[in-house]
Amino acid sequence: MSSTVKDVEMTESPSAAPVARIETPQETSALIIADLKKNLALLEKSVATKEPRLIGRALRALSLRRKLTTEILREIINQTFTEEEAAPQKQFLFSYLDKVKSKDVSSSAPVATSMETESTTTTTATTTPVAKEKKPKALIPEVEAFVHLLVIIFLLDNKYYAEACSCSGALVDRIQSFNRRTLNPLSARAYFYYVRSYELTHHLEDIRVNLLNAYRTATLRHNEDAQAVLVNAILRNYLEYNLYDQADKFVSSITFKEESTPSNQYARYLYYQGKIKSTQLAYTEAYKCLLGAIRKAPQSSAKGFRVTVYKLACIVQLLMGEIPERSIFRQPGLKQALAPYLQLTKAVRVGDLDAFNTVVKTYKDLFVKDKTFTLIQRLHHNVIKTGLRKINLAYTRISFYDICAKLHLDSADDAEFIVAKAIRDGVINATISHEGKFIQSKENLDIYSTQEPQESFHKRIKFCLKTHNDAVKAMRFPPDANKASVETAKERREREQEIAKNLADEEEEEF
Repeated sequence: MSSTVKDVEMTESPSAAPVARIETPQETSALIIADLKKNLALLEKSVATKEPRLIGRALRALSLRRKLTTEILREIINQTFTEEEAAPQKQFLFSYLDKVKSKDVSSSAPVATSMETESTTTTTATTTPVAKEKKPKALIPEVEAFVHLLVIIFLLDNKYYAEACSCSGALVDRIQSFNRRTLNPLSARAYFYYVRSYELTHHLEDIRVNLLNAYRTATLRHNEDAQAVLVNAILRNYLEYNLYDQADKFVSSITFKEESTPSNQYARYLYYQGKIKSTQLAYTEAYKCLLGAIRKAPQSSAKGFRVTVYKLACIVQLLMGEIPERSIFRQPGLKQALAPYLQLTKAVRVGDLDAFNTVVKTYKDLFVKDKTFTLIQRLHHNVIKTGLRKINLAYTRISFYDICAKLHLDSADDAEFIVAKAIRDGVINATISHEGKFIQSKENLDIYSTQEPQESFHKRIKFCLKTHNDAVKAMRFPPDANKASVETAKERREREQEIAKNLADEEEEEF
């Protein structure tokens, strides 16, 4: 009797925590297809309502690129290209998918194809009345370009770079045959992946003329989205092959609209500007551009871009005679990448020529890879100037032989020439005795009696005013804000509800 009671108690005991259900690969593929179809519907709605904001929401679906497979893409193409006129484009995309070898053919998820859905509809047709066949929707260029973009991204992710080059070239030609405002955001993405595919195959010079022609076309059509991408692509093309003069001429002949340009494209433009100006010895202007690129870049992502900009900004700041703050080299995620530049900064700050040469020799390959080696070689004179400045502060009188020994120069004559140039440039305040082979330091004046504090104060005020003006420009005002509002309270309430709903939809898409 007790055993039975015990069994009953065991059965009536609370059950264990429910186990989370694991989705099957087939269900995962079905969800991805449903998400893609939802974004295709957004594109159609955007074209119908002429609302460009919906295209931006649809382009966020490109974040699903890591989950795409050949089976998913085939199914999307089958469900999208249903017209007979779209058969050539359909076969064209299929030809590229056939070249991709599936890495896990045996474990690939089976996708519920259109044939399977037809079979399910035929079984239910016995119980429901036969409906009229729906005429397939006309394929719009925006949907076609979006599916084409998915195939290009899939080829790039699977390292089929040659196929991605030809596929992206076909998409660019296809987009240029249309002149539709709703194609502008898609054309910008198409140009980006077009340049990226050729960059990965190391044949950027082959498309330089095509990019210039595309920029001219985008300018004539007032396609500002594509203009920003193409300007950066052309500058990157020139700088990849060290064509700094051509890049500078191109920049001087264009107008880059900061107000209508996305922050990521404007950050890249500022970085290329800084790179060009640093090569032309305009270090102050270069540092301003690089500082702007750092501020415009996203702080929580884009780690590679921020590392590249910080490396160049560090060298430019040293060439200006300033020492970068130590907090720059301690940022999380950037500490290891900026370690060689920290050692370089220490050598320049101390004025130790031996330590500087050791750092350059140790990390030469890295500096050449970062394309900062030419600028670093210019720091040789800055190290010598720093050493001379310290010697001038420490000694009232010192011979050229002692300077030669302290700075590790070749001869005393070289030390005399270097000291003479430093005096002429205002680095040190001293006089040279050619007969006695020494320098005599002059008494240092009170720095607050000079113009230097006022110049520094003016520089800070100028920076604050520029920051304030940029913040004012970045503010967004509702249309016709200066006009008298004639809408009723009910209309205003409906408009506010619609705006709140759109913002909630956008936040949902982002997360």
